[in-house]
Amino acid sequence: MTFTALSDNHPLVDGRTTNSSLVRALRGERPETTPVWFMRQAGRSLPEYRELRRGVGMLDSCLRPDMASEITLQPVRRHGVDAGIFFSDIVIPLRLAGVEVDIVPGVGPVMGQAYRTPADVARLVEHELTPESLAPVTEAVSLTVAALGSTPLIGFAGAPFTLAAYLVEGRPSRDHLAARTLMHADPESWARLTAWTAQITGAFLRAQVLAGASAAQLFDSWAGSLSLEDYLAGAKPGSTVALSQVSDLGVPAIHFGTGTGHLLGAMRDALTEAGVTHPTVGVDYRTPLDEAAAALGGYVPVQGNIDPALLAAPWPVLEAHVRDVLRRGGAAPGHVVNLGHGVPPETDPTVLTRVVELVHSVRNVSEPA
Repeated sequence: MTFTALSDNHPLVDGRTTNSSLVRALRGERPETTPVWFMRQAGRSLPEYRELRRGVGMLDSCLRPDMASEITLQPVRRHGVDAGIFFSDIVIPLRLAGVEVDIVPGVGPVMGQAYRTPADVARLVEHELTPESLAPVTEAVSLTVAALGSTPLIGFAGAPFTLAAYLVEGRPSRDHLAARTLMHADPESWARLTAWTAQITGAFLRAQVLAGASAAQLFDSWAGSLSLEDYLAGAKPGSTVALSQVSDLGVPAIHFGTGTGHLLGAMRDALTEAGVTHPTVGVDYRTPLDEAAAALGGYVPVQGNIDPALLAAPWPVLEAHVRDVLRRGGAAPGHVVNLGHGVPPETDPTVLTRVVELVHSVRNVSEPA
């Protein structure tokens, strides 16, 4: 593997993570055991996280390099997962670019205003994300990578559509009606908005990779609200641009969304059209992995897709489900075990540790587990 744009001390260049099970699986290989990590593995399910963050706001914790690094490392130490996922939030690039946004407990990201008119969008796109503003992110990644050693770090960013939807709605929404309306009622403003979100979230992801992340994940929380036609016209172009900002670095990249079973092929195409060398598609819990692999053409690795609801089920039920996920994942050229969404905050951490031990106990995962 050649990574001409990465520094000589990048973990993929100096060899620390090059042959890790995660990177191998994302390259479409079958290591002795299937790698496993969990979306939202760093967070509210861990008592050490709750203690560390006591009295510190969510976005502030993301932008304190020492704290963001420690939170990223906590689940790696506790669970023995095969990767760390950089602790951040999809709206951090907005905050760093000077957009008024905060995480309201019990609500989620809330903007200082909703951006719904051409004038709103024109003011918004004047905000820039600079290398100087990204300094807390690169420092946190560097600290984390130094501590992880041979365990790879995955960079994280929200997809342009999801960021744009938050901006248009002004806050979380169940149906994203205002965003979908703007997409059709004023396609010029929508295109300008998503071009801007693609640039800043792509730059955010690129900064993490340059600082030492061995893979990248673009997370599209709300793409599942779109029809395939709307996704192709109003969301995929932005995702392609964002992913293209790491494609020249040669790192594997994962594209994941929730409720996106009807969009899997288009999400794969966003990765490949961006020029990603080793593309992987994340699959949520609604679509069995063997069906997803077939829909993807059988030539890209998959990530997923343990149902988070089963983490609270009796162990025999969860164990059977995990083994079924492993078996179905054998239909793809590579498989990274994950949840089909994030870790619920009420999850017993010992269950996650036990799932990791189970996954690591299974060999030859291309055969029935």
